[in-house]
Amino acid sequence: MRKSLAVALVAAAAAVVAVVAHQPQTVAAEGKPGAGFAAIPGTKGGQDLFGAYDIVKGWPKDISTIPGNEKWTFGAGQGVYAENPNRVFMLFRGELPVIPRPATKSLPDFGPSVQFPIGRLPYRDATVSALPGAGGTGQEPDDGPKLWKGTVGVDAKWENCILVADANGNITERWTQWDKILKRPHYVTINPYDPEKHVWILDDHMHAIYKFTHDGKTLVQTIGTPTVKGADGTHFNRPTYMAWLPDSTMFVADGYNGTRVAKFDKDGKFIKDWGMRGSNGHDTRPYYFNNVHGLAVDPKTRRVFVNDRGNHRIQVFDEDGKYLYEWNMGEEPSDVHLIYIGADRNLWAFDRGSSKMLKYDLEGHFLYSWGTWGDFPGGFWGVHGFSVDQEGNFYVAEVDSGRAQKFKPRAGANPAFLVSKPVYSAWK
Repeated sequence: MRKSLAVALVAAAAAVVAVVAHQPQTVAAEGKPGAGFAAIPGTKGGQDLFGAYDIVKGWPKDISTIPGNEKWTFGAGQGVYAENPNRVFMLFRGELPVIPRPATKSLPDFGPSVQFPIGRLPYRDATVSALPGAGGTGQEPDDGPKLWKGTVGVDAKWENCILVADANGNITERWTQWDKILKRPHYVTINPYDPEKHVWILDDHMHAIYKFTHDGKTLVQTIGTPTVKGADGTHFNRPTYMAWLPDSTMFVADGYNGTRVAKFDKDGKFIKDWGMRGSNGHDTRPYYFNNVHGLAVDPKTRRVFVNDRGNHRIQVFDEDGKYLYEWNMGEEPSDVHLIYIGADRNLWAFDRGSSKMLKYDLEGHFLYSWGTWGDFPGGFWGVHGFSVDQEGNFYVAEVDSGRAQKFKPRAGANPAFLVSKPVYSAWK
């Protein structure tokens, strides 16, 4: 009897082993950063083409829908900020002519089988076509008119740089009264700890940061000296991004041509700065920057995360500028444009080189990525700004495509695959 039972148990165990051996195996790497599966577990078919999101097609409505502006569309999309789902700020470098996608034609002068435009290939680079030119690292604002090839008013025009859209994509506000003080608006934001919700516009070609009332009617403060470059408490050299701690201490990434982080108090009074110019592309020394093109702060530890774009790395400092650690974002073609830390205290970044959103924990462990290249709805081409609203909707502004886009979380999506909602302390 015992012998028969033993034989039966052995046979049963063998059967279990055989069944398991023929099952698809998934290595979850439990307990290690980056473990994950599909955005919606159990989904049959399809793919996570747009990550954990669905694209909201037709958002925003094109600026050509404004009466009298039918022949013009958005210029390069520089920035986006969602105050809430019904008030989303967008920055554009003026406008470009509406040009329908041309029919594919053969180009025999280049070769017997060459055609343009081919399927899924964008046909106009908005950041090259739009005003003012001179956008790259090392270029000077005064070089813009020399580098931009076109006729103002025909090939581009400088209007409607600051726009606001509602949840349905209607353009509800146009701050055209401020177009005249802008040269290359780079970033738009609101300090989440400011109950008055002042709107900040950072202009890298003006070397200045503007602070407006919530309704946009009044310019209440200018930090930096417009049109004058420098590297001190009253001058910037093409600044790019800014962020705040809970006490409204402010940090500025300075910038395309500057190589420092500047710290200000809640009133905009200069406190200190740190950073110096290094060897572009491969510098590994702490404090050395090349194109400080992105900055985020962790409100809990008060650490400052700096995107050293030229050197493909994130450098992490305490709030007084003491170097702590760093991590590499990947070599060429990696080209990370901006970084963001949300309420879940993870770091998200956009990589223009791979056209992907990248997620890391705050120690630099890679966790997840999503995104695909293209100028079709949902594709990415040159994301230069992104934002999340209180409902979890995700927004991007694209310099190359010349547009803004809205993504809505998919029902049942794993929250870990969604870009975190921001820290809203002053208003909810």
